[in-house]
Formats: sequence, structure tokens, C-alpha cells
Amino acid sequence: MKKNILYLLFAAVALFALTSCEDMFGDFLDKQPSNELTEAQVFSDWTTTTQFHFDTYNFLRHGACRIQNSWMDAATDLAETSYATGGVRTTFNIGNYYGSAGASELVDTWEHYYRGIRKCNMLLTRIDSVPKSADLSDEKYATDKMNYKSEARFLRAYFYWEMFLRYGAIPVVTDVLKPNGDLLTGYTTRPTIKEYVIDFVLQELKDCEAGLMPYEDGVKTANAGRICQPMARALYSRIMLYMASPRFAAASGVSWADAANAAKSFIDDYGANYSLFTVVETSGTNGVAAYTNAILRTTYEGNNNEVIFFRNDVKIAWAGISNDTPVGEGGNGGLCPSQNLVDMYDMADGSSPFSNYDDTGAPVYDGTATPTVNVASGYSDANPWNNRDPRFTATILHHGTAWGNGTINVIKGQRDNPVGNANATPTGYYVRKYIPENILSAVHSGTSYRNWIIIRYAEILLNYAEALNEANGPSSDVYDCLNRIRHRAGITGNVESRTELTSSQTQMRNFIRKERTVELAFEDHRSWDLRRWNVATQALARPIYGVEVAADGTVSRKIAQKRVFEEKMYLYPIPESEAWKTNIENNPDW
Repeated sequence: MKKNILYLLFAAVALFALTSCEDMFGDFLDKQPSNELTEAQVFSDWTTTTQFHFDTYNFLRHGACRIQNSWMDAATDLAETSYATGGVRTTFNIGNYYGSAGASELVDTWEHYYRGIRKCNMLLTRIDSVPKSADLSDEKYATDKMNYKSEARFLRAYFYWEMFLRYGAIPVVTDVLKPNGDLLTGYTTRPTIKEYVIDFVLQELKDCEAGLMPYEDGVKTANAGRICQPMARALYSRIMLYMASPRFAAASGVSWADAANAAKSFIDDYGANYSLFTVVETSGTNGVAAYTNAILRTTYEGNNNEVIFFRNDVKIAWAGISNDTPVGEGGNGGLCPSQNLVDMYDMADGSSPFSNYDDTGAPVYDGTATPTVNVASGYSDANPWNNRDPRFTATILHHGTAWGNGTINVIKGQRDNPVGNANATPTGYYVRKYIPENILSAVHSGTSYRNWIIIRYAEILLNYAEALNEANGPSSDVYDCLNRIRHRAGITGNVESRTELTSSQTQMRNFIRKERTVELAFEDHRSWDLRRWNVATQALARPIYGVEVAADGTVSRKIAQKRVFEEKMYLYPIPESEAWKTNIENNPDW
């Protein structure tokens, strides 16, 4: 952490940040930015203290194109970035964790979150001495102060959790370190997983929940994006699931039953406020529309009560999606889903297209590009996209899909695979999920919200199903959670009708992992799920498969990209400048 980046983040950042915050939270911020305020001035006035606090929300990151115009899921088996300048292509995908193209994820994460943590620490240290604004009642002043302190504790816990995923247990700093000298001097001893996650992060989430806004206030448009009580419980559920997982259970002491109880507590206490987004038509549930809207519609404008915790952003236009739009539409290709992901989608009737699945959730390839087909499902490699799970249609653009201002055509030399275009899809697919199609209307002049989802209700149900199955094996509660998610998507069959799942905890485990992958695809889960399951080496060293479509429409499989992943890559290296400066212990083999 450098002196210049950990000093004041007050109004020096306000000209950008507070404008962003006002867009994030409606008009409740009274912006009066100045880039000359000192720390004493900021915390001598309630308005500037409020602005300082809300600026911390800008440290919640958006996942789209975050790593030099590429996505984290393009560093997994779910996708490949089409253009050579995408950050994951010359770093993660070839095992080069020191490459500059991936710095925004591999290196800058350290600096980014420690900056946010320092802001939280400063707010918590100084807010009690900030005088009440004349226009506030004593009650409002006390409530706001309690909320702000609890929000700061939540954000600090979340930032530390995000650091843990990447670097493991690192020094926990709750003091406001002075912005001169080596800021981690005295903080180089790395805590245990239990000390870091259980005793600090999870305890902070427990302790701050009561002081956060209740759901009824948090859901108001004026507060959209602010942390409220359900968010603390939802994040608690996620972390408990991770701590019960194979990679962390021994060190954390958290059991699968503990993780199940954590998810169930959210469902019991907050489930009445949240649900899976549905679109009901006369012919039944429209799974494609429901799943699409669950991702793109907002809580405050689109009546989307599935999203729990999110980064609230301004509307975007063509420039916001052009990097991930098909080349035939005038885009740069960008995030191109893999055949590996396509193979994880079931059939629309709920049956499995392939015979066997491994513990990564993927079908078993046995060294080939084609898994063994389950003939009874009706799946055929000759027409691989027919009659599939509607989430496939809502997530992936394949050859023949009408979309935007044309129809996807990946035949060599055609609209979306032109000769000489280096950005054309290498996998035969383009991404649809998280890309608002209405932006393409009127010659790409439309605008749309695209808030980044951190936690939604579907994840809570998946957390509960996974933990229950691991604790007790297949059960009606497990089936119910999975059926709710799959039926919302338009799948007609029931999980309990599949005897290969109901009779085997292992088969159900692999199925839940597959289900979690397709439901949460491109929401920044896959990389961390594979690590907590201890199967990252198996999944992330696997080739990326794609398809080619011949002029006569024949579809054939291919290897689109080979990948590298070694055991040491479960964690990122501590940024070299920090390791050299402080002598902090680096991660194994780095």
C-alpha cells in the first residue's frame, strides 16, 4: 500500500465518486465536492462525513470487462476472450500470474481493497466526534450514525473477504494507518483461516446486522444500493458455505450442517421479501424472459426482488457493451462462452444430455471433446442447441439465433465470423447474459441499467441445497430448492424424478455443482467455487472446447484453447512490491 493511494479519499475523489454515488443512490447525496478538504475538515461537518462514507461504495467492483476488458469467468472453463488484448488471455489462461495485462485483478485488488478498508476504519474512528447537522433531529442523527457505522463494518468485512479469496488470510488492519512509511509494518504476521474468517469477517457480519437499515428502508428507491440487514445475512450464508467446503472445513471448523443453517436462517427471516423473478404468460412461465429479467431488471425500477446485494450503477449505452457484442453487430466479440459451459445445460424436460458428470459439475470428457451422450434424452451433436434448458438461450448466442439487428451466423466468412477479423468468436458462441439488447435499438442509441449482482436469492437456495445434500444426502428440501430454480427457468421435469440423483449423494453433489454453474454463469462464481471444492486443477487445466459450423450447417467440436493451471494458482501471489517492502510471507510456491 503506497502513501499516495492510502491518503485522503475525501473530496479529492469526490468530483468523480460522489457523482457516481448520487447516481447509485438517487438524490439523497447533497454534493458539494472540493478537492482541497483536509481530514479534519471532512470530519468536522456531517454533510462531508456522509459524502466520505458513501464514496466507499465505489470500492464495490463491477465484473464486466474488469480485467483489461475481459471477465473473470474467461479465466475459467466457462468462456474465452476473443481479442488478444483481453487481460486474462496473457495471464490466467497461460499461467502467467505476474503478467501486466491481469494487474487489475492479480495485483491491484490488494491496493484497491486496502484503500476501501482504510476509509472504513477512518469513518469508524472519527464519526462519533462529528457534530450533528442543524437540520437533523437527534433521532435521525443517531440512526444515521448507527447505519453508517454498520455499513462501514459490512463493507470492511466484504473487502477482507474478497481479499481472502485471492490471497488467503492476510493482515487484518482495523486501525487508521498513517500515510507515510511502510503501512503494513507491524502487520506482517498472517492470521489463521479461523482467526481471519470466523473470528473477524463472520463476526463482523453478525455484529453489524442489527445496526443496518431494515429491509423496509433499504428497498426504498432513495436508498437503492445501500447496505441493509438482509445483505449481511446473505453474505454470511455464502461465507459459511465456503468455510464448510473441502478446501476450508478442517481449518475453519464449520460443518455442512452449520452452512445449511446459515442459508436456512436467511430463508426463514428474509425469504418473504425475496423471490425468484418470474414472468407468467397464458402458456406458462416464460423461462428465458424470467431469467433475463432477473439479471437485468433493477430492484428500484424493475420490481426485481431477486437481487439482494448489488453494485448500483448509472445507465450504460453502446460503449458499455460493445466489447462483448458479436462482431456482426459491430462489437468486439469479447466474452465468448465455451462448449464446456454449453454441455452443462440439461434438456428442457429436465433430463441430462450426457451420461456422466464429474465433481467439477462438467460432463466427463475422457480425453475427447465429446462426452458420452445419454441417448434417452434426445440430445444429438448434430443439433446440439435444440430443446435445451431455457437458461442456455438466455445466456448464450449460438448460430441461428435472432438477436439485435440480425441473426447470429458463425459460418466462416459470414456475418459473425468474417475472414480476417481477429475478434470473431474462437468458440463459435457469443454471450447474451448481462447484455441489454434494447441498447442495440435505433442504431445502437438505446440505454439501460446493468447493475452488477453480488448476491441474489437463487444463490441462497443453491447454498441451502448444497449444504443439505452434503450434510444429509438427497432429500425433499434439496429437491425443492433445485426445482424452484429450474422451474423458474422453464424446465418442466422434477429433480426427484431422476433416480440416478435421488439414490446417490455423490451424483447429487455433481448435479448441484453443475446447476450452480449454469444458474450463476458469468456472475463471478465459478473461479471461487472450483477452488473451494478443491477441483480447480482438474477444471481449469482442461481445454476450452468450441464448435465450428460448416457452410451446410454441420456442427463439429474443436479445441478452442488450451489452458494452464497449477496447484499454486489456488491463491494469487502477494503483489511483489508489498512482499519486498514488508517481508510479508508470500503464498506457497510464489
